[in-house]
Amino acid sequence: MTQKQLQKSSILLVLPLYPKSTMASDGFRPLDEKSLVEYIKSTPSLVSILGKQFDKLEIKEVGDGNLNFVYIVVAPSGSIVIKQALPYIRCIGESWPMAKERAYFEATALKEHARLSPKHVPEVYHFDRTMCLIGMRYLEPPHIILRKGLIAGVEYPLLAQHISDYMAKTLFFTSLLYLTTTDHKRAVAEFCGNVELCRLTEQVVFSDPYKVSEYNRCTSPYLDADAEAVRNDNGLKIEVAELKSKFCERAQALIHGDLHTGSLMVTHDSTQVIDPEFSFYGPMGFDIGAFIGNLILAYFSQDGHAEQANNRKSYKVWILKTITETWNLFHQKFLALWDEHKDGPGEAYLPEIYNNTELRQLVTQKYMKELFEDTLGFGAAKMIRRIVGVAHVEDFESIKDVAKRADCERQALSCAKKLLKERRNIKSIEEVVSTIEQVQLQ
Repeated sequence: MTQKQLQKSSILLVLPLYPKSTMASDGFRPLDEKSLVEYIKSTPSLVSILGKQFDKLEIKEVGDGNLNFVYIVVAPSGSIVIKQALPYIRCIGESWPMAKERAYFEATALKEHARLSPKHVPEVYHFDRTMCLIGMRYLEPPHIILRKGLIAGVEYPLLAQHISDYMAKTLFFTSLLYLTTTDHKRAVAEFCGNVELCRLTEQVVFSDPYKVSEYNRCTSPYLDADAEAVRNDNGLKIEVAELKSKFCERAQALIHGDLHTGSLMVTHDSTQVIDPEFSFYGPMGFDIGAFIGNLILAYFSQDGHAEQANNRKSYKVWILKTITETWNLFHQKFLALWDEHKDGPGEAYLPEIYNNTELRQLVTQKYMKELFEDTLGFGAAKMIRRIVGVAHVEDFESIKDVAKRADCERQALSCAKKLLKERRNIKSIEEVVSTIEQVQLQ
């Protein structure tokens, strides 16, 4: 099959490798390649897209995530993406069980976010709650995972424009700035069941890096002392406790919940957000911080990918520019939406009370200041866990020179600790960029 045919007719699938004991009485069954074909045959919504030439399906496993297995299935007449949830964490194994019902929350979040930001979220075509299986648009080549593009040194000129648009719309329209308290509470209740994924985040982001944990790892022996320093840093622990409290208690908006650079697929003119299985109503800054924090990780990894023919200096400038533009564009678009709908149904700030320009300005300034501080705090916490906790990032892991990798990680860790502790004194994203540059010069 030619590349052109592959782009025209393919299907992406996420399938588990389960033992027979996981055959559940609730109707769930794990799919292998053979049973997958049978499932497609019996599912009209999939047949309508893929056609009936089942003997011509081509299946290829391409998954590299922490939770799911991913397959591409190619058919002559159409394409779709299918995910079937695993009952355990893939990167750990069956010793760490995970509720397969998370697929429901992913499908629900995809539909809601696609409604609010259709240009940047793949459409859902099919969801089977019993099988924990989602069918959605296949993002054909040349789409690649953003993290891989960052490792390769590829610039994406519309990335900041696109991701800021996605975040502004999905966060604003699912918050009390736009919703009534009744609608907001109903939506919060809908996602309260995604408990295990939230607890996983609480553990790996806010707990494990700050204690001795069997799942923690670092680039040993180079970062052993650095990991110990994190575990012994009382000031850091106090700040992380505050962030954990916000993560657990503040149902601010429907967040993606895992918006790192591995959750975006991109081309030079397309940005698509995928994999919102961690979605729930939480603090907005967790999404914004996750994205910006992962860009900062990408920045500090670049020296490890530099070559004699390409020192990556200009690319690092582009990453810093993208960080700056992402926040500034988000800030601009979010406030524009707020202003446009200031007399709308949202009940956070009733127009009868906040009824003059000066007061509204004070409210928006306070709101955005706190959101900026949350962004820096959560982003820094996400950075720390990727260096001394579980599930590291390919940005660093793909650096073959271990000593060089450790140097890059140490700089990123130093930057994260600084941002986390000093976030209330940082007034602008430009100051964040200056902090990043200063850390690298040390």
